[in-house]
Amino acid sequence: MIKKNASKSFKPKNIKAVGQPEQAGTSVENVLPPSSMPKLPPEMEKKLQALKEKLDVFKKQLLEKFGDYIVGITLLPPEKPLPKPGEDPAKVMTPPPLDEKNQKLDILVVVDDTTSKKMTKDELYNKFSGIVKKTAEEVDKNINAQSMLLTDLWLNCYDAKYDVNRLISMGAPIYDTGMLAAIKIAEIHKSMVIKKFEKYILSYVLAGSLTQGRATPTSDIDVWIVIDDTDVKKMTRVELKDKLRAIIIGMGIEAGEMTGIKNKLNIQVYILTDFWDSLKEANPIIFTLLRDGVPFYDRGIFMPWKQLLRMGRIKPSREAIDLFMSSGEQSISRVKLRLKDMGMEDTYYAILTPSQAAIMLYGLPPPTPRETPEVMEDIFVKKEKMLEPEYVKILKNNVEIRKKIEHGDKKELTGKELDDLVSDAEKFLKRIRELFTEIEALHDKKSVVLLYDEVMTLVRDILKSEKVEKVRDEDIVKVFEEQMITTGKIPSRYLRDVQEIVDIKQKHDEHKLNKNDIELVRKNTGGLIRFLVEQIQRKRGRELERAKVRVKYGDKYGEVVLLEKMAFVIHDIDAKELRVERAEIQADGGLGPLVGSSMKELEEALVNQKFPARVFIKDPIFEDLKTIFGRHVEVLLSY
Repeated sequence: MIKKNASKSFKPKNIKAVGQPEQAGTSVENVLPPSSMPKLPPEMEKKLQALKEKLDVFKKQLLEKFGDYIVGITLLPPEKPLPKPGEDPAKVMTPPPLDEKNQKLDILVVVDDTTSKKMTKDELYNKFSGIVKKTAEEVDKNINAQSMLLTDLWLNCYDAKYDVNRLISMGAPIYDTGMLAAIKIAEIHKSMVIKKFEKYILSYVLAGSLTQGRATPTSDIDVWIVIDDTDVKKMTRVELKDKLRAIIIGMGIEAGEMTGIKNKLNIQVYILTDFWDSLKEANPIIFTLLRDGVPFYDRGIFMPWKQLLRMGRIKPSREAIDLFMSSGEQSISRVKLRLKDMGMEDTYYAILTPSQAAIMLYGLPPPTPRETPEVMEDIFVKKEKMLEPEYVKILKNNVEIRKKIEHGDKKELTGKELDDLVSDAEKFLKRIRELFTEIEALHDKKSVVLLYDEVMTLVRDILKSEKVEKVRDEDIVKVFEEQMITTGKIPSRYLRDVQEIVDIKQKHDEHKLNKNDIELVRKNTGGLIRFLVEQIQRKRGRELERAKVRVKYGDKYGEVVLLEKMAFVIHDIDAKELRVERAEIQADGGLGPLVGSSMKELEEALVNQKFPARVFIKDPIFEDLKTIFGRHVEVLLSY
């Protein structure tokens, strides 16, 4: 019978258990042989299936009677040499499968007695263990069910007796509220850590909600490891802590993968000197650890401290008491400073930067913070009438409060004032999001107008190149079709694109424009504009070629570009540095006085020249060519 010291009465029988240790759960699938094992004879598989069904019945009946008290139910491994600290647990984790000779099953039922108030531990144990044994015998006489109180399990750990923990770590859980999983992964992780760093490990302690009676199956598994740094010579204490901590946390991940337990191992690593300092400073976390922690390994450090704490012998120093007392005032001061900081910075920038973003989306560079409210008011309230004045007032108020706090005119910011600032900021941001949508819609509408204007300008330029100078807006598509499409100068598909932009512009004027129309016109207009521009450039190139007079004098070649009112003279078109001059074209067709120019000026003149008027070469121009290039100048008809 397990009472004060569970390890004295809890002795696993010489049995054979089945399955591999898996993540703690509520299934008995663990008792069936894993797929990697050799296939069992049909008769044995049938027996195993029957065994599984019986364990399910046993678990169900037990939970119906004691569901709130049961921490876990696990199938124990056969009695065999247990892993010692530092021994590889993987070698003892997997028990052999059930066979024809070994059909006895040892089951451990762990009971939570921490909340029991109506009966003593002995009474609770006697009552519970008797019912558990009877239930097991009624289900199957081969099930040997043993019970253990949770406080007795922890008492074993306090007495440095960890045999039961090791058995649980090798067992196959049938039902678990999270405790068996925590013991399993902590025991495996502890063995890995001690094997690697036994010289430095003083204590390995399970703590947190698991030992406080607040654990759930998804709770983190908190473990604390104390490292001896008193004999460190080759590295600093901080280096020792960081180096060991990184490796130990890596082992925690490996232990999780090995056991399949998904709960996160939350590992805290302390060096001994820091732990002692925290104890002297009355660190509440360390006091809680000593009070509730359960050692899974201890070299005589943790348990003496725990006993001293229970006896009231570990007390905070006067310095620690004064520090805790002054921390209250310091905390209040930090709260006040944080309130001011949130008023100066957080709520301020929370509405300032989105305001500047709205201005940039509109198409203007971001103004300075102080100018932002005025720019918002000028553009969105007065000009576009897209924003209500109250939102600019919120922005102005926030800027003003920040200014007062920054200059010291406002010493404090109350919680009520901060609440108002946050509330206003949320209201402001909600409206700014709507404003963004409105600005984008405005851009969409403007983009349709701009695209329409650009296309119509190009169409008119093309018609002008065909000597069609004036066309009414309502007739432009018809004239474009007659002059350019019907004559075969432009493919007919571009007529559809022109008609489409005209139709969508009409929808815009009638306020019937939708998002699909905008996307359609953007998609199709790009190709139309590129084609029209290329058409104009080709036409211009041909016209400009006709306006060039090429000459040969001696072994050099020159060129005169005749535009509508201006002529440019290139003296040697093959020279590395071109000499360019210009002259006005006189009424009689001759050239005025030459003045210095450049290729840049010539290119700008060509760009600004829409389509040259018809150029007639009159007699005076030939005299000018002789003057410029010499009496033996020759005019080239082809070049």
